[in-house]
Amino acid sequence: MSLDELFTEEGDDRPGGEHPEKRHSRFGWLVRTVLLVGGATAITMAVLHARGIKVSLLLVATAFLALRLMMWAVSQVAPPPAPRRSTPAGSPDGQRGDTLQQAVRRWERQLDWSKDDGERFSRIVLPALAELTDERLRLRHGVTRASDPRRAREIMGEPLWQLLAGSERRLPKPREMASYVDALERI
Repeated sequence: MSLDELFTEEGDDRPGGEHPEKRHSRFGWLVRTVLLVGGATAITMAVLHARGIKVSLLLVATAFLALRLMMWAVSQVAPPPAPRRSTPAGSPDGQRGDTLQQAVRRWERQLDWSKDDGERFSRIVLPALAELTDERLRLRHGVTRASDPRRAREIMGEPLWQLLAGSERRLPKPREMASYVDALERI
């Protein structure tokens, strides 16, 4: 299980068809453009004429048309809007919470499901703990368990090292698990 899988939830990816974008016809866009450019040109020419400034009508209209085309081009390369998330059924305030809260809830569920099942703990929780340990070692000390086992063992401490490297896959007691989490936090 990778870190990305820990922090993503099934069903988060939405197919593109679920959020249809507004489509406008070319004719509608052309009409809006002509109206915008014409209106902006008329207002600009009136203001310039009132000030006594002589400018070519063609120059002003071309400038506004160029601006409109540039705005259209920028809108074509803009990132798509972020997908909206549905609110969960039991949420009292309608908020989903942030990704970290969701990941913590998912970890709580996995630990709860694994508390009486050593096989499930070995299959789901230990690989995730190993990946978190390697990531913390890499980020804070520049090593992993595979790249420099001696130094990693020294940093992790013997109990956490034995849990992750040991062949015996027994279910740890809550007090032992707390000490493993403390050791992971100290890395």
